[in-house]
Amino acid sequence: PLCPQVKAFVTQDIPLYHNLEMKHLPGADPELVLLSHRYEELERIPLSDMTREEINQLVQELGFYRKETPDAPVPEEFQFAPARPLPTLPPHQAPTIDGKTPPEREGEHPDL
Repeated sequence: PLCPQVKAFVTQDIPLYHNLEMKHLPGADPELVLLSHRYEELERIPLSDMTREEINQLVQELGFYRKETPDAPVPEEFQFAPARPLPTLPPHQAPTIDGKTPPEREGEHPDL
């Protein structure tokens, strides 16, 4: 059975969040399940002991976009929120001013 705080979040707040959906599993404790863009499970966060305010704060900290109304449009930059961009590799180190390339860092083996 859902506690009133969680129930209020589920019925009134979930419709305002973009890319947040409710799956009702009879008898299961309420949990926030975070999935990757490939729908792989990343993390489960139990919600039973949290207040409605705490759950809202958590969901926003995780990067979910909250709309003003359930039918409000979602800005372009939030279409895929809260998905994190794929990690980008650091830019290749540029040669130093005198034209010599910086020395290799300890432990790197460019010949391997």
